[in-house]
Formats: sequence, C-alpha cells, structure tokens
Amino acid sequence: MKELLDETAARAASYLAGVGDRKVIAKAEDVARLDALGGPLPENPCAPSEILALLDDIGSPATVTTTGGRYFGFVIGGTLPAALAANWLAGAWDQNACMRVMSPVAAKVEDIVREWTLDLLGLPSESGVGFVTGTTMANFSGLAAARSALLQRSGWNVEEDGMFGAPPIRVVVGAEVHVSVLKALTMLGLGRSRVITVPADSQGRMRADSLPSLDQNTLLCLQAGNVNTGAFDPAKEICPRAREAGAWVHVDGAFGLWGAVSPLYAPMLEGVNAADSWAIDCHKWLNVPYDSGMVVVREAEHLRRAMSAGSAAYLTQGAGREPWQYTPDSSRRARGIELWAAMRSLGRSGLRELIERNCRQARLFAERFREAGFTVLNDLVLNQVLVSFGSAEQTRRVIAEVQSDGTCWCGGTVWHGHTAMRVSVSCWATTDHDVEQSAAAIIRIAKAV
Repeated sequence: MKELLDETAARAASYLAGVGDRKVIAKAEDVARLDALGGPLPENPCAPSEILALLDDIGSPATVTTTGGRYFGFVIGGTLPAALAANWLAGAWDQNACMRVMSPVAAKVEDIVREWTLDLLGLPSESGVGFVTGTTMANFSGLAAARSALLQRSGWNVEEDGMFGAPPIRVVVGAEVHVSVLKALTMLGLGRSRVITVPADSQGRMRADSLPSLDQNTLLCLQAGNVNTGAFDPAKEICPRAREAGAWVHVDGAFGLWGAVSPLYAPMLEGVNAADSWAIDCHKWLNVPYDSGMVVVREAEHLRRAMSAGSAAYLTQGAGREPWQYTPDSSRRARGIELWAAMRSLGRSGLRELIERNCRQARLFAERFREAGFTVLNDLVLNQVLVSFGSAEQTRRVIAEVQSDGTCWCGGTVWHGHTAMRVSVSCWATTDHDVEQSAAAIIRIAKAV
C-alpha cells in the first residue's frame, strides 16, 4: 500500500507541475484514447500499480486543467493545496459522515466549519447547516425546509402526507433565476412553470418595485451573485417587506455569498442575512475539491424536519448534532474535512485576499478588452465579465477559436439578446500573468476574426 500511495503522490505531483505548460483543453487525440479504458471487463484481477499507470497515462492527458490559473469557464475554482492534501487523507480514513458514532472527527469538523462559515458570512449563529454536494442540493435542501415550514403554518405535514392535496405555495423568483433553483423546485413538486417571475434590471437584479403581493404562503427566491454579471438582488429592500408579510426568503448565493468576507463587497450583501435560508457552493470560490456545498437555514428545526428520515433501532443517536439529519444523504463522504483545511490554511485574511484578487483580475480582463476596442456588457461588480466581439457570429467564432487555441478556456452565453463570452475568475492559482497572457490570446484571436 505504501509503495502504491507513494507512486500515486508522485504521479499527481507530476500532473500538477505540468498544468501551466499545457493547453487548458484536452487534445482531440487524447480524448479519443480514452476508449482504451473500456472494452470488456477483464476476467482476472489486475495489480493496483498497473491500474494506476493506465489511469494516469490515458486519463491525465484527457483532463481539462481547471486546477490551473487559466480556466475561466463557468464558475469553477481550483483546489487549494491544503484542501487537496486533506482530501487525500480523508480518502485514506474512508469515513462515513452520516453520524457521530460512525466518525467523531467528521462530525466535529462539520461543527467547526459550521461556526466558521456562519461567522465569516454574517449569517445567524444558531442556523442549521447541512454539508451537501453543491448548490443544486443546497437549493433543494433549503427550499425543502421552506416547503415544510410554509405548509406547517397551514396545518399540513408534508413529510407525512406528501404534496397530494396540500395547500398551495406561491413561489416568486427573479427573471434571472438560476436553473438550479428551478430544478430544485421541480424535484420538490412545486413546479417550474407555476412560479411568479419578477422582472430584472439590465444587470439581472430583481426589481424591488415590481414585487407582487407577499403573504405567509409565499416562497421568495433571491440571488446573490448572478452567474453572468455577478450582480445581487436588492435584499436590503426586499427582505423587510417579505418578513413583514410572513414570506419565506431563500437566497441562492452559490459564489456571491463569499463576497461577505471582504469589506469591499460586503455592502452588496446588505440585508441578505435577514433571509430564512441560503445555498452556498464551496467547490467554486472556496477552492476545495468536488463535490462540496452547504445549505444554511435560520431555524435549524425546519431543516432537520425536512431532511429527517425518521428513526430506526440500529441508528444510534448521539447527544450532539447528527450530520445526517441536515442533508438529503445518509451515507456520504466526509467533505467537511477539506473545508476545514481550506479555511484553516487561508485564515480570514487569506480568504479575503483571494476574493479581492479574483475581482481585481476580472476588472483587469475588462480593462484589456475595452482598450482593444471590444464591448464589455456588464458592470464589474464582482468576478464576472461579459464581452462582445461584434456580431453574434463573430463572438461565437472567437469563443470557439479561443477554446481550440487552449491558452485559456472561456464559455459563451446570451445576455439580453447579445451573444457574449463569459469570463469567470474564481481560482486561487490565477496570477496577473495568467490574466495578461489569456487576455492577449483572446484579443489576438478576436482581432483576427
């Protein structure tokens, strides 16, 4: 085992050392070679060292180097060194984070990360927190808590009686609501097409002056960090109105909530802490390995009731917080360990510096695009940049050729009728040199187009 793990570490270190020298996207011929991993399942066992060599030799060249500093597609962070090391150690521990009795260390680490996160983001200290796979499940869990609480007010126990015949819940979202919220509403039986949609402004912010009437049967979904522009719904204006009406406010804060750690960006989150539930992504801006997210619910009992599976004689309950009572999963990996490592390694100042540096680098991208004569479509409020290179066809060609070139990787989007390249800066490993190198490559290609 020691020899195998030593070889694994050596191969992983070699991969990481070469990330900066290769194209961000895999070559077509390397992707084609992945077929060598298939075929009929062998009849006889194979030595673990041979398996490792095959996986590295065939698999590593076919990866997208999201761990490097020049990947700007979607909102994908890299993996902090301490988080990666903790992930490896947690894998060796092979802990089931379901219950305290199954893993005291996993449960205790979740307790610590829960306290740190609520403090860092300025959320209510008594909130219930569940450690989930990402924003989709965080939204699902927070909205499940909302569904449970709202129906309980109407005298309906959704955990026991389901949704058939349940009193209606009015769901209100912004015009720029993220698809993960709509997916969660679908899975909860609340539907996508039944929502009331509030118009958004030019940056994607929900217009507070267009809110419908709210009441105690209303579930209102806000956004902290638009996935295209980085903009925030005006929680300072909306949350007091919702609270007065008795409505439940859920905040999809996948990456934007991390802005609260910086005094430069915290003002945009004013009022967000008055909501009832929040969804947070950790494999984005906290830069931990996949998969990792958190759901936070102001009244912990609402989350516990929505996620609880009842009881069984063999499931021994401890005196403290039982992790499985706050997540959709029972058995799951101990993802809180790498969260602890990331936060402990960065500290408050390191996390603040990471957020502020990535936002500054996004502004640097925008400056270079404007200097070259191209149009930046959004206000630079966080770490997202939208740029147009002319017509829709020209912009699509630039995106395709940038992706093929491999100096960096950026994706495309359509924003208010304009086809655009979307640049997301959210990796701890991104340097100013990476930005300058990437911007130069994009501008060179765009001018040629």
